[in-house]
Amino acid sequence: MIEIPDDLHPACLPIAWLLGRWEGAGVGDYPTIEAFRFGQEVEFTYVPDRPFLAYASRSWILDDDGNLVRPAARETGYWRPQENDEIEVLLTHPTGFVEIYLGQTEPARVELATRGVLKTETAKDYRTGHRLYGLVNGALMYVYEMSAMGHELQPHLSAELKRVAGASESRD
Repeated sequence: MIEIPDDLHPACLPIAWLLGRWEGAGVGDYPTIEAFRFGQEVEFTYVPDRPFLAYASRSWILDDDGNLVRPAARETGYWRPQENDEIEVLLTHPTGFVEIYLGQTEPARVELATRGVLKTETAKDYRTGHRLYGLVNGALMYVYEMSAMGHELQPHLSAELKRVAGASESRD
């Protein structure tokens, strides 16, 4: 059962199922890199009576036995539900780019596509992204497709994360 905090802004109800801290593992691949396994921690928190969820993600490359090899990607941002089941997501990456996603929410599902990407001079070539998140049998599942380094939009990451802390344990 999903815990809905009493002081959660009503606009956030369609994405309240995301609240909490999630941990798990996934796989990644892309034409410009070797396939890899990764561990990940994602946290969705809220500020009482504010119409957004704060988001933070960090991941680690894993070896074939599941042991940590090195830190990998990080991203932080905000998920801003809008009218008519629409959502705006803003993500910042320490590798030199910021993304704005627009998308749709459904019960226990969010689909997003980039509206814009802004990069620093030293950031790698990244053009567009597409993300699909869903709650499947209590797990947060997602797939992430991207177009980068001269390649068309194609699968890059997928993961299955389990909730390890609820909304009341992860409030900002």
